[in-house]
Amino acid sequence: MVRNRLLAFAMVLLVTSASSRGADSLLDFQSQVAPILQRHCIRCHSPNNNQGELSLATLDDLRANDYVIAGDPESSYLLELITPTDGQPAAMPKESNPLSDAEVALIRQWIVQGATWPSDVVVKERSKADETWWALQPLRVAKRISSDSNISDAPLPPASIDEFVRGKLADKQLKMNPPADRRTLIRRVTFDLIGLPPTPQDVESFVDDSDPMAYEKLVDRLLASPHYGERYARHWLDLAHYADTHGFERDMRRDNAWRYRDYVIESFNEDKPYDRFVQEQIAGDVLWPDDDQAVIATGFLSAGPWDFVGQVETKSDQLRRSARVLDLDDMTTQVMTTTMAMTVNCARCHDHKLDPISQREYYQLQSVFAGVRREARVVSDSSLKAYESAKQQWVRRRNQIDFELARLEGDGLDLADIVGGGNGSGTGTFRQGIDVRNAKVQTRDFGRLGNVVPNRFAASDFDFVDGVFVPSGEAGQAKVPVTSTGITISGLPTTSGDAWDMIRNGPVASQHSPELDGIDFTQDGHSLLGLHANAGITFDLSAIRQSLADGAAETSPGMPLRFTAQLGYFGASGPHRADAWVFVDGRNVAEFKQLGREDGLQPIDLELSAAVRFLTLVSTDGGNGMGHDQIGFGDPRIRPKTSPTRSDADAHRIETLRGERDQVTAELDALGPPPRFYGVVAEKDLPEVRLLTRGNPETPSGDVLPPSALSALAMLDPELGTVTTDEGQRRVALARWITSIDNPLVRRVIVNRLWYWHFGQGLVDTPSDFGFGGGRPSHPELLDWLAEALVHHDWSLKAMHRLIVTSDTYKQSSRHREPAAKVDAENRLLWRQNRQRIEAEAIRDAVLFVSGKLNLRRGGPGFEDFDYQDAYAPIYTYTTADRPELWRRSIYRYIVRTTPDRFLTTLDCPDPANLTPKRITTTTPLQSLALFNNDFMLRQARYFAQRIGREAGTDPAAQVDRAFALALGRQPSQQEAQLATEFVDRQGLFALCRSLFNLNEFVYVD
Repeated sequence: MVRNRLLAFAMVLLVTSASSRGADSLLDFQSQVAPILQRHCIRCHSPNNNQGELSLATLDDLRANDYVIAGDPESSYLLELITPTDGQPAAMPKESNPLSDAEVALIRQWIVQGATWPSDVVVKERSKADETWWALQPLRVAKRISSDSNISDAPLPPASIDEFVRGKLADKQLKMNPPADRRTLIRRVTFDLIGLPPTPQDVESFVDDSDPMAYEKLVDRLLASPHYGERYARHWLDLAHYADTHGFERDMRRDNAWRYRDYVIESFNEDKPYDRFVQEQIAGDVLWPDDDQAVIATGFLSAGPWDFVGQVETKSDQLRRSARVLDLDDMTTQVMTTTMAMTVNCARCHDHKLDPISQREYYQLQSVFAGVRREARVVSDSSLKAYESAKQQWVRRRNQIDFELARLEGDGLDLADIVGGGNGSGTGTFRQGIDVRNAKVQTRDFGRLGNVVPNRFAASDFDFVDGVFVPSGEAGQAKVPVTSTGITISGLPTTSGDAWDMIRNGPVASQHSPELDGIDFTQDGHSLLGLHANAGITFDLSAIRQSLADGAAETSPGMPLRFTAQLGYFGASGPHRADAWVFVDGRNVAEFKQLGREDGLQPIDLELSAAVRFLTLVSTDGGNGMGHDQIGFGDPRIRPKTSPTRSDADAHRIETLRGERDQVTAELDALGPPPRFYGVVAEKDLPEVRLLTRGNPETPSGDVLPPSALSALAMLDPELGTVTTDEGQRRVALARWITSIDNPLVRRVIVNRLWYWHFGQGLVDTPSDFGFGGGRPSHPELLDWLAEALVHHDWSLKAMHRLIVTSDTYKQSSRHREPAAKVDAENRLLWRQNRQRIEAEAIRDAVLFVSGKLNLRRGGPGFEDFDYQDAYAPIYTYTTADRPELWRRSIYRYIVRTTPDRFLTTLDCPDPANLTPKRITTTTPLQSLALFNNDFMLRQARYFAQRIGREAGTDPAAQVDRAFALALGRQPSQQEAQLATEFVDRQGLFALCRSLFNLNEFVYVD
């Protein structure tokens, strides 16, 4: 008790002494007063959280509200608030410990001395971590000393993954598990490196291989596989939140985004040095403008969602500014989170609460990207010119071949192909259309058309199409013009006068089905000329005759023709009806009234004499509105009435031309789409970036900010330029800052990601947060050793994969040991391998691989396993992937942001609107139901059964052995074989295959 009184007395003397020295010694505000405000006040009284309308970041509010009156502490309200009175605690601070007597005395002394506050001092809340945080420090890698050195007898520092891991385990009296057996190991490493199961042949070959380097050779073979890039591109695209649509309200298509996806795949396959890989994605178009792949790499900056409404359609400048700020936040966050694992976006509205990142630094980082916007663009002018030149050359040659073949074979011309812009011999574009209002070419889908004027003829620029129109017969009285020469038709019924979509080479928009009477007119060489009532089109027979006669004007007028087609109503069943008509030179030669789907196909075979010039096809709405009125002319062809006599020379020429056409078509296919991609382009003028109070784009403050990185990494200069530095050099400076050899964070982050991708958890278990809010490294020395090894291996990711998967740590079994689990339940010390469920896409790919249906075609536009309907917000309706072009690896899937694939989503496929550094793994009843009952799974189980039947014959026991080998990479146990054989006898092979796809062993890697 006496001791406590003495301590209290000493404190009073200390305060009194400090006060008495006030007149003699001038306080230093920055070192003595500002820290008090920072500790006790700024959390609730800052520009971003000015409770009581008071900020203590600067002196302004204190003076304006008489909280501080220089030289007069008794009148300064601030002192009253922080000083206890009459035994009552001080009013402020409310939510933290009160100021000490010494701190109150210092505040009083500061006011007495004039309350001097230097203008360049701003008080900010201290973050939880500062510049001494572990992740911000240089790599700590102990150097090994040679054995003949006499410097020290201390044990050598670890020099391998296993030495680090065993050292940590030994500290807890733990040991590693023994190695996994070879069947387990080949399945594990094959899924890990290429995302597919091994074949039974690969398994048996590896199991029987006596070479002591067999495993290392297996790893090298897998790393050299083109499937390796497909596997690791999927991981990287999760970080880039890549998709093929914009997202947001409109979710419009990005049909050229796939080039960035292919760039990532090829970069991994080429083992592009990681520092170059990062630099290309941030500033490849500036650093290597003549390298098409480096330019395409900047698709990384544009891979995320983009608000078309907010950026383009809105008439509100305020909404546009808000959308733009979010757009820049997405770019900034993606770059810094992916490469540096720093959550810079937390500093958008205020200084980062956890990490040493100021709000000013956040907006300086944002200024790096302020000069670019997302846009579909050409890779380069030179590549586009080269592409167009090559394409024109091959198209010209194919057209020549097609014309000659049509003349020699007498097959005539396909009218649907002509509508698609072709020459009638298959060169047209599927679903290209002609606008019935103006005869213009259209490629996108339309709904109900506006500005429709019935009975107005629009002439066409196509060689074989005279023009189009929207018919309305006015009870048979109207004379509807149908040709450029003034020919009219009459006798049509009154229509609604409305029109829908285009006249198309293929189905019209929202067509119920292209199939009728068992024929799918989009498959197997069929074609469909689609007209949605009300629509009409007229073909120029004179031009067609000239083409069929090889352009010989003196013979073409005398050529009689035939028109053949299979007419049908391709709308929905029910009461829906429409009329179809065929006119020749304005004369009605065929009519099909009140045609419905149940009427099936109506054959048309009409002779066209040498004298007629125009063929007109018309659809009208049947008097009940145009809903569902999808009229189609299947396989519509005009050919010579009499087939030409074919000589032996003609037959030989036809065979030669067909072979040449195949070669030309292959060349055209190899060209692919035009060299365009979805990336970034420079703004015309470099926008200014200022700090936004509370992140509000309507409250910019302060000076224009120059580009800068993070100052917390003391070994790096954060300056990236000045306010006049152009946008390209800003990105170059940031790319070089991130990949600097002196930057420890970029290397720690990528080797930790590799570790996570192989073990299911990283050495730091938050792969995209190395800050205070993230996890702490389980093996910090190993993490730094791997980061240093990356540079020693010339930034090669394949070398790091090889280092990890050839370690004993990786190769150990996943067997659970209860004594070890009691010490380390989460296996952070790595006493065993982690059993992992393969992700959604790998499950889908494995199913296709085992069923024998996996299409290994690489690259190019993504496959679309949905029906697309153009609308204000496009409609994506998923279909069962049951065609070879839809059986490609899931990395090539066309990804829709707002309409995810339900099957894959059920299996935890992530939302591409969000950055996904670490996938979640859930276990739900829906997953089991999807794997057992989803239509895709049922069809693949049937294909799997068919494969077993082909490869194992009819013996149930042999079938069981083959099924287990393909699905699980092993033979069944004696009990499994007996039960499975009995099951096949009772339920059939399909039931067994369906069950194997639903085993935990199929979807987990041990």
